Amino acid sequence: MSDTEAVSLTGLHKRFGANEVLKGVSLRAHTGEVIAVIGASGSGKSTLLRCIPLLEIPEAGEIAIGGETIRMRAAGKGRVPADAAQVNRLRSNLGFVFQSFNLWAHMTVLQNVIEAPVHVQGRPKAEAIAEAEALLEKVGMADKRDAYPAHLSGGQQQRAAIARALAMRPRALLFDEPTSALDPELVSEVLRVIRALAAEGRTMLIVTHEMAFAADVASRAIFLHDGRIEEEGPPAQVFSDPQTERCRQFVMRHLNR
Repeated sequence: MSDTEAVSLTGLHKRFGANEVLKGVSLRAHTGEVIAVIGASGSGKSTLLRCIPLLEIPEAGEIAIGGETIRMRAAGKGRVPADAAQVNRLRSNLGFVFQSFNLWAHMTVLQNVIEAPVHVQGRPKAEAIAEAEALLEKVGMADKRDAYPAHLSGGQQQRAAIARALAMRPRALLFDEPTSALDPELVSEVLRVIRALAAEGRTMLIVTHEMAFAADVASRAIFLHDGRIEEEGPPAQVFSDPQTERCRQFVMRHLNR
């Protein structure tokens, strides 16, 4: 793990109407660190992750990618990015893997993987194809390069989505419950890929309900409750010796499933 901060969040607040979902969350993810974000449904986990690439815009707080703070400006009763070009540039340093795969249905697996490197990053198509083929091999999808998403299982689609995220050569990978939409028998194939990425030293923030996996793969665990970080630390502490009663009850309930 490096001292370099891949992602830095300071005092994030986010509300939807009268519901304040994030209440001043601060978080530092260093290069090479794997952070597991756990907590009950509605605690703000997915919203926190979606704020990093500004898929949701927080009402207050700062977001920095690779040490560069995203500039914001007031707009109406809220705020918006001050520089769209900066946001697009910094966003390209992040790979986001959603719950629901979000592959383009009209494109083959290979086309899905090369689309952003070619049309967003402007890389030569031949180079993007060669790298995409290597990434598909890495995630066990080389034989499905010419298949369309509709002909793939959920686990295969999610592995293709991981390859697509990796193709951007991201500074950090963001996983939002990557196995929640999968049938139980398909979960292990996706977790195996994520575990291999962690072993490579990839920087990752993983929102997950897979407690045993999180305890095994993470270098740090964060327990979110009611829009605040209630507990954080090494997985051995958070999962084996929680310091707060709420975290203790949550971990015991989910580890014993």
